[in-house]
Amino acid sequence: MMAVTGFLIRHVHWPLMERLKENRTRHYMRDLQQAQGLPADQLLLRQRQKLGRLLAHAVRHVPAYASLAAEWDRGDTAPERFLQRIPVLDKTHFRLHADDYLAKGTPLSKLIGNRTGGSTGEPTRFYLDRPSVERYEAARFLGLSWHGIRIGDPCVMIWGSPLELNQQQERKYRWKERWLKNRLLLSAYELDERRLETQLTLIRRFRPAYLYGYASALHTLAEMMLKRGWTIEIPLRGVVSTAESLHEHQRQKIAAAFQAPVINEYGARDGGIIAYQCPEGRMHAFTENCYLEVVDPITKLPLYPGESGALLVTDLHNTVMPRLRYQLGDVAALSGEACSCGIGYPLLAAIDGREDDMFVSLSGQYVHGHYFNHIVRNMESFRTFQIIQHQPHSLSLKLVKEPGRFRRSDEDRLLAGIRTALGEVSVQVAYVDHIPPTSSGKIRYAIRECPLTSVQPME
Repeated sequence: MMAVTGFLIRHVHWPLMERLKENRTRHYMRDLQQAQGLPADQLLLRQRQKLGRLLAHAVRHVPAYASLAAEWDRGDTAPERFLQRIPVLDKTHFRLHADDYLAKGTPLSKLIGNRTGGSTGEPTRFYLDRPSVERYEAARFLGLSWHGIRIGDPCVMIWGSPLELNQQQERKYRWKERWLKNRLLLSAYELDERRLETQLTLIRRFRPAYLYGYASALHTLAEMMLKRGWTIEIPLRGVVSTAESLHEHQRQKIAAAFQAPVINEYGARDGGIIAYQCPEGRMHAFTENCYLEVVDPITKLPLYPGESGALLVTDLHNTVMPRLRYQLGDVAALSGEACSCGIGYPLLAAIDGREDDMFVSLSGQYVHGHYFNHIVRNMESFRTFQIIQHQPHSLSLKLVKEPGRFRRSDEDRLLAGIRTALGEVSVQVAYVDHIPPTSSGKIRYAIRECPLTSVQPME
């Protein structure tokens, strides 16, 4: 039945959308597919031309950038150099001045409103037009196609609530997901060993070609399956991890539980689909859709390939609400290498998670939240944890015990590891039954609430 639904989606529903609603997702996907075979210098030239057109539009039609019009019109600076003169746009500034970033004369009735999940504060609201959304989807479908996954192939999603929907809206949403997209939704909020057998039965009956979900949710499901020695008993083309950093220990357990390759998708609601993992395991950035920069999180100066810093994204196609040098909140590194897979899109050397996963020590040094993951995952005492840095000297640590395996010495070792990295900080420890997900369904293991500049380095 799922195969029939997929056939109808590809050969009936999508052609109708293209004819009646002028949906151009597959057209954009073909463009991206053709571009991936181009040499690096041609891809760079195409990106530069798109950036130039976006800048010309922004300085003439967007109030936030109007003061740059005279400088741009002199025409004496390459687009990428001109872009670097523009201040970095952080989420706080954008939230306070969002109306200034709407292109003049843009009718809101024709735009698509969206917002981030707001897992670390107030959600960021913004607008897109339909072509921008379709280009995001085209990038996702191209990335999936690298692994033999087609539009309309059945998919089980381990997901949170996409919107605040009433009961009727939620029924409509699930109906569209099921019959127009061939997706079965399982709640990321309801992963429980008592429901594991029921959830695996639903997956087996649906017979998906692939799974798609939050890294933490897929990892939790995988751990429960491995603990009982259960499998889903059907072949998968892949398990797609998205919306969170995918750690290597998570990848290994997900691959072992589902007996399928784990595919990393990197994107954000307010950044689009930025990169996808190829069959060689490398992350390719869709530079036909975006211009990426990596800068020092404090000075905002550009960093060399291979150096991790704050990622800035400029969407090359969103002309209704351009956000130039938008600081997404993630930490990443660019790469100057080429991939052996033959896909020409440039590589990301690393995606290190959110900027607020980086902690600041009492000596002013930065410590990534992965550090604490490395400590805890080697201990049998704890099922999971969450560490929050409220101020440089003050932290909270929530721990979920592993029944029958807890040892007080592991807690002492963990606290010693925290203080080795951060200094003699105060840590408030609490044992809890579980770590609840955020409102979006994601689980955050490491959260920094204070600015990185809270401590001045010691002389």
